[in-house]
Amino acid sequence: MKWCVAAAVIALAALPAAAQELVISYRYNTAGPDSGNYLSFRSPLRYIAVEKDTFDSASGASKFKSTALFSPIQTDIMGKATFPSGFRGLLLYPVSSYETCIEDNLQAVKSSNGVITVMYAHRGTAYRISTDKSGRIGFPRGAFLMRTIGYIEGHNPQVIARTFSSTGGARDIDWNKVWDSRVSGGMEVAPGAPARTGTIQNDYGDLTALFNWDGILQLTYEEPILTITGTLKSVKR
Repeated sequence: MKWCVAAAVIALAALPAAAQELVISYRYNTAGPDSGNYLSFRSPLRYIAVEKDTFDSASGASKFKSTALFSPIQTDIMGKATFPSGFRGLLLYPVSSYETCIEDNLQAVKSSNGVITVMYAHRGTAYRISTDKSGRIGFPRGAFLMRTIGYIEGHNPQVIARTFSSTGGARDIDWNKVWDSRVSGGMEVAPGAPARTGTIQNDYGDLTALFNWDGILQLTYEEPILTITGTLKSVKR
């Protein structure tokens, strides 16, 4: 499997510049289960594309295997991340059970000035994605943030530090505290647990990766529907 991924990334690097495009289309209902949710993408790699993939309740996974198919897109030949981890995680919600949205406390807000902010916590790490006033977000160095606020052993629920959640659960996260740089890291998440909280970090993927995705994606949020569209190009570093 590792050989296949490596070969795919080599093939990506060999393509003409004009062909190195990743096209994304996405719809997600943040309020509840919705058969209209989907993730579509078309990549420069042969056979690495899906059209309106969704959640398959029978298998408990993505119906058209987009979760696995996206792997060669999000890493380089050395396995280094070429994609913000928080944004990659956001793309998985249409192909996951709605319980994942609840367990991760996914939040989407559109401010009066047009800025769209999406936040969630997965496996003890909080992520925040923010657009400009037109709903656009740039790659590779847009407003992508992350912070360790808890941990998880096995499956959900996550254990969140009481500094960020009054109950220690993800559903009660105080997002204002999570994104307050005055709240220091290095705190114990739970008595006896080795996990410690972290500081706020940029979530750009690995800046030493061989290439990155460059461009603009357009987000819209008309409560409760979040959509994402646009085209990114691979750029050698």
